Amino acid sequence: MWSWLTKIAACLGPVRRHARTRKDEDGSDNGRGGVADDLLWSRDIGRHAAGEFSFAVAQANETLEDHSQVETGAAATFVGVYDGHGGAEASRFISDHLFAHLIRLAQENGTISEDVVRSAFSATEEGFLTLVRRTRFIKPLIAAVGSCCLVGVIWRGTLYVANLGDSRAVVGSLGRSNKIVAEPLTIDHNASVEEVRQELISRHPDDSQIVVLKHGVWRIKGIIQVSRTIGDAYLKRREFALDPSITRFRLPEPLRRPVLTSEPSICTRALHPQDKFIIFATDGLWEHLTNQQAVEIVYNNPRRGIAKRLVRAALKQAAQKREMRYDDLKKVEKGVRRFFHDDITVVVVYIDHGLLQHRDASVPELSVRGFVDSVGPSRFSDVTAIS
Repeated sequence: MWSWLTKIAACLGPVRRHARTRKDEDGSDNGRGGVADDLLWSRDIGRHAAGEFSFAVAQANETLEDHSQVETGAAATFVGVYDGHGGAEASRFISDHLFAHLIRLAQENGTISEDVVRSAFSATEEGFLTLVRRTRFIKPLIAAVGSCCLVGVIWRGTLYVANLGDSRAVVGSLGRSNKIVAEPLTIDHNASVEEVRQELISRHPDDSQIVVLKHGVWRIKGIIQVSRTIGDAYLKRREFALDPSITRFRLPEPLRRPVLTSEPSICTRALHPQDKFIIFATDGLWEHLTNQQAVEIVYNNPRRGIAKRLVRAALKQAAQKREMRYDDLKKVEKGVRRFFHDDITVVVVYIDHGLLQHRDASVPELSVRGFVDSVGPSRFSDVTAIS
């Protein structure tokens, strides 16, 4: 195992870890005049194993519930975008553990595969439920904390994408006449989608309240929109039932079987020269931009700062929907901002096909040490936070 691990490290090279992104520092909206947005952070450009990436986050909630990471070495790249709800504990836990589980399982199996990715999700779920079990008596509401989870792995010319919830990965590919075309790589696990509602109804034929239209929004048990998550323990196991006096999470009847699952949808795609980039983003982006709008913005603009450009495009749309200017939206404080838009995390990964590794021989050195370039969890405690 150790000789194999040594081979892996050689392929991925030393791993650098940029623990935080960078807040705009010039105070003038990047020199374009107007009001700076104190709730927008970005890393304009960085290198990964097969090209470049750009990263941006906009905060809306009082406490940022999104966490995210980009881990890259000489021959592989890992992207994780985690959209928390009910608190940041689940998204933070995923950021701290999922990648390590993936590496461990890849080492044990000698490869990266859909089964390895699926098992990494399962191990992360079990780990978080163990945390809930250990802490719920001092913090009962941790049983209602959960997170969507979107992961991408590029290795040996193949892209693996796994998803829980309604974050989304979209590839921008050149189609006929050299026009960029958006192709979604994920399914939105959201009760607003007819197929998701039918799936839930088929799994719970004896439960007339499995999906409920509440204030014009479809919700599972009248509570939550997403059907697949890490966490949300009280909707998965009876042992985590919450006190009925907590009305926000009150179930109409005791849980008979899990109503949410942590089983990810997984897509495997051999990357072709037509595939130019992948956008990984939380639903905060997709609430305001279509897939096609997003890929056209990426394709028609410089790479540097492209994730920030996408976030700003979404924020401008959010402002327009409220008949206000973006400059006015920037002045709205966190917490209140949530009435205008959600937390937004965007990672754009460009594919330079000359750098892709297509080796079929040895398994790459997949070790945490082997990944040396990462933009890690979205924790912003200082303005220049790249180390």
